[in-house]
Amino acid sequence: MNKYPKDFQDRVDKIENQLLENPYVGDPLNVKWFREKRYEKWRVYYLIYEDLKAVYIITIIDKKDQQKVINTIRILFDYFRKEIEDLFHEN
Repeated sequence: MNKYPKDFQDRVDKIENQLLENPYVGDPLNVKWFREKRYEKWRVYYLIYEDLKAVYIITIIDKKDQQKVINTIRILFDYFRKEIEDLFHEN
């Protein structure tokens, strides 16, 4: 996060707090479980795993790489789920 401007870091903190309250605050990307929050030129992409009670922020990018990143996240959905499950088992 240090590479981003301070105002954007503060915005991401606010987004994280919003997701704690309601993971569905962002814009859906054709499915309920894949969403984005926008701030200026930036996009925060995250996945919602209702059954695990988890929200996973995948990446923060600028708009120019948007479609490539969306396609990659869709392909890796199950991989990200496994990462979350592994984190739960470690704790």
